[in-house]
This record gives sequence, C-alpha cells and structure tokens, in this order.
Amino acid sequence: MAEIKTIGILTSGGDAPGMNAAIRAVTRAGIFAGLNVKGIYRGYKGLVTDEIVDFKTQNVSNIIQQGGTILKTARCQEFMTPEGRQLAYDNARRHEIDALVVIGGDGSLTGARIFANEFNFPVIGLPGTIDNDLYGTDTTIGYDTALNTIMQCVDKIRDTATSHERLFFIEVMGRDAGFLALNGAIASGAEAAIIPEISTEVDQLAELIQNGFRKSKNSSIVLVAESPVTGGAMGLAERVKKEYPNYDVRVSILGHLQRGGSPTAQDRVLASIMGAAAIDALMDDQRNVMIGVKNHEIVYVPFTKAIRNEKPINRGLLETLRRLSI
Repeated sequence: MAEIKTIGILTSGGDAPGMNAAIRAVTRAGIFAGLNVKGIYRGYKGLVTDEIVDFKTQNVSNIIQQGGTILKTARCQEFMTPEGRQLAYDNARRHEIDALVVIGGDGSLTGARIFANEFNFPVIGLPGTIDNDLYGTDTTIGYDTALNTIMQCVDKIRDTATSHERLFFIEVMGRDAGFLALNGAIASGAEAAIIPEISTEVDQLAELIQNGFRKSKNSSIVLVAESPVTGGAMGLAERVKKEYPNYDVRVSILGHLQRGGSPTAQDRVLASIMGAAAIDALMDDQRNVMIGVKNHEIVYVPFTKAIRNEKPINRGLLETLRRLSI
C-alpha cells in the first residue's frame, strides 16, 4: 500500500450528535501522526463538487460540544453513478488525498465500500447514526444523546398523559431498528415499545390491549418506532380509535428533535476514541473497515459485514420491559 500522507474527512447521511467530536478527533489524531488533513463539505456531494479545504487544529477548536456537523451533510445523486464517483476520485487525487474517513450510517458506508472497491482507495468508516443499527458495534455515535432526548421528552409528556388519563403513542426514529424505541421505553418507564423486529411475528397492539396493560394505571405511554412495518404512531392511533374506542388516545411524533442537541459525555468519548482509532487503522494499513466498539474494545468491522448483516435486538430487554410495566 502506498504511504498515506493526506486524509479527507466527510460526514454523510443524517446528522448525529457527536459527529463534530469525531471530526475533531480524526483531525487532531491525524495531525499528531504527521498527516495532512482535508475537510470535505456536504458529504459525497462536496467530493463531487470539490468543496475541499485544508483542516488545521484550530478548524476543530470548540466544536466537541456542538450537535450537528460543521462539515454539513447532503444527499448526492451524482455519487450514485460511476461518472459521479470518477469525478469524486479525480477531485480527491487533485487534492492529494490518499485516504478517506467517512462518518455516517448504513447508506454512507455503502457508498464508502463502493468507492473503495472501484478505485482501490483506502476508506475507514465511523458509525455515526442515532439508530444504533450498524452490525459489529455495541453502540453508534449519536445514539446515547438521542436516547437521552427521548427520555426527557417522554418525561414531559407523561405529565399531561397522567393529568388527562390518556393513552399516548410516542413515535421515535428507527426506520428499520427498534433500539431507540425499546431502550427509550425502559429508560422512561413507558408501558410498551412497538418495534419492527417483531412486528411481523405478532400483532403487538392487539397483544398489548388483550393483556390489559392499563389495569393498574390511569394513563399509558407506548413508544413506537417510525417504521412502516409498525404502522407508525398515527397508524396505531387510528386502529385504536376503530377497534378500541373506549381509549382516549393521543399521538406525539418527536421527529428531528432526536437528532439535535449537545452530545452526551458518552457520545463525546465514543466519538473521540473512534476518531483516533480511525487514524490508527490507516497507519496499520487497514482499509474498507468500520471502527466499532465491542465490550469497550475497539474492533475493525469489514464494510460488507457492517452493512449487510442485521444487528439483532436484545429480546431479553423486551421481557424486562414487559415485567416492569405491570
């Protein structure tokens, strides 16, 4: 492998709290290792449109506490074409970039894998997504902050749910994964979580109602993953109105609240460790891998595994939630 002298950093896909901490860590660890660092704005789009600038230590000062991403993020249809990726590669080489660090979720790492394979180009991925749905890592950058945001919102909603003796469906993010809904439900003391992982196995709503989950309570809160598999909070509320009209039901969709905010200490530490590990990986001649954490230890996960393998939900947590919601 040719010696790496210059690296590029980009953030892609949905933003996640802690991305700035990761940008900071990659930049400073790279400079510490004697590398030149380039910031690429607006994800793969910036690689195609040549929005590439030199990054020094001062470029990443005072950003560890900020949510979002200072490098911005954008969708890029051009990068999905061979011609667009060729243009991206040409721009990278013009700036003498020898390797990329890509911070993002499933779609971002898919793009990274294709780009790396087409041009035999070293790419390291960092798992930046609030959904926590990437295989091979116990947690992802932004997940803990989003979970805390959900918990705080549910705490507030419970006040009004209790006052009015209502059933609240609270929709959280996680299109294909129920980690936020399930762990958010446990953390906030919710009565149940409806998640895509088991929606095809059982009618979760019917099961909840039939088990009489409100027998000992005058109000109930159910967290719902936004997945079309679950029907979403609005779909479930419509079902309740038709099938169980005796329930006074309300819906709250948390939406992009979950993406914002200053990252928690856990996300700042995670992003910092992973960012530094990305530079270590490049120095060790690694490529086409995502940095993960397993049992508090850094691991290198091949892109193919991180993207193609589904991360399993801990079904024991479902049982814990059921036992604690009586």
